[in-house]
Amino acid sequence: MLKFLMFIGFLIPLCFNKKNFWVVQNLLLMLTFFFMLHIVNTSLYEYISYFFGMDLLSYGLILLSLWIISLMIMASESVYKNGYLSGFFLMNIIFLLMMLYLSFSSLSLFGFYLFFESSLIPTLILILGWGYQPERLQAGIYLLFYTLFASLPMLIAIMFMGNESSLYMYMFSNYEFLNWIFYLSMIFAFLVKMPMFLVHLWLPKAHVEAPVSGSMILAGILLKLGGYGLLRVILLISHISLVLSIIWIIISLFGGFIVSMICLRQVDLKSLIAYSSVAHMGIVLAGLMTLSSWGWSGSYSMMIAHGLCSSGLFCLANISYERMGSRSLFINKGMLNLMPSLCLWWFLLVSSNMAAPPSLNLLGEISLINSILGWSIDLMYLLMLISFFSAVYSLYLYSYSQHGKFYAGMYSSFNGYNREFLLLFLHWFPLNMLILKSEICMLWL
Repeated sequence: MLKFLMFIGFLIPLCFNKKNFWVVQNLLLMLTFFFMLHIVNTSLYEYISYFFGMDLLSYGLILLSLWIISLMIMASESVYKNGYLSGFFLMNIIFLLMMLYLSFSSLSLFGFYLFFESSLIPTLILILGWGYQPERLQAGIYLLFYTLFASLPMLIAIMFMGNESSLYMYMFSNYEFLNWIFYLSMIFAFLVKMPMFLVHLWLPKAHVEAPVSGSMILAGILLKLGGYGLLRVILLISHISLVLSIIWIIISLFGGFIVSMICLRQVDLKSLIAYSSVAHMGIVLAGLMTLSSWGWSGSYSMMIAHGLCSSGLFCLANISYERMGSRSLFINKGMLNLMPSLCLWWFLLVSSNMAAPPSLNLLGEISLINSILGWSIDLMYLLMLISFFSAVYSLYLYSYSQHGKFYAGMYSSFNGYNREFLLLFLHWFPLNMLILKSEICMLWL
């Protein structure tokens, strides 16, 4: 585990020479392929060194982090071209990758908490430093205070637990805590990070104000930290979860339905994709809280799928924004006339977003629906509404942006660079190929 950490650490000196912008990205892609060779095909911890190690759950999320971070650099060409402090930008991203790598591979709960919180700092710098509107300050404050407010009780719970038992994750199945205050403080930080409906307001704000790289990492990895943390700590509180998880399941599914309705009246491309993330993570949270193997496997595969799909959609929104100078759906319409080649990518990624085959989203959604209906058949109506409206807002996004009369102020047509097509392909290809090897996502328990 440490060899990969050293590799990431030694990328930092390379960041400060402007000529090395693409070198760093190529090295990150190379690191991703090296990491692929270290596949862990079991739920037992392997590659243990000091207090780092990984099982299949960590492995998938670390691989996703490496992949999305190298694509972030590819998407941020404007930072390099316009010279917006590209060295500091790269260093920030590498530091963020290091924090994510450490938090997913930590074997100690305190180590996980520490790196989980540290990943907030580079994200905040990304939003404040390279965001678009002056409102980014407010978005940054929202992100900071929501996350910190929810995390402090968790720190106290970890201290309490360190007194009572071991903080090492492979020991969790030996302990059981039946205190509901411990339960709430352990779980609340992850519910905000997911984000659960009612504590989700920081997410659309942060997404709309963040640069494309910030949106990609937020949607792709930072939401998954919450799901990963829940999957880890729920072993400590499984008995009390059996009683209290009904609260989170009802809030998540009802929230998923309401957020799907909110999506239908968004006029900002990024805002619509951000709200759709909240709806997806609502189903993930509900499936995870059923404590069934279907639910856990489904939530894991849905997290991987959503990371690739949502990140790709943010790239598409950014490509339109760079051409049109606006993210409004009123201006970004009829794009089929102006950018016909991109229409295919919009179609592929939007169809994956509504869980059309052969995407990994379909696998995740089927297993999550299975687990939630197995938990209670009465939730069928909410699930039907969520699935239906997820298709509705995806079709609304696609048809509104691609069809119709294009904006009269637009005076030329431009298709896109090879870099952009490669970027979208590298999001879509793993998303649809992973279903051929779906046991990696489903059989990690």
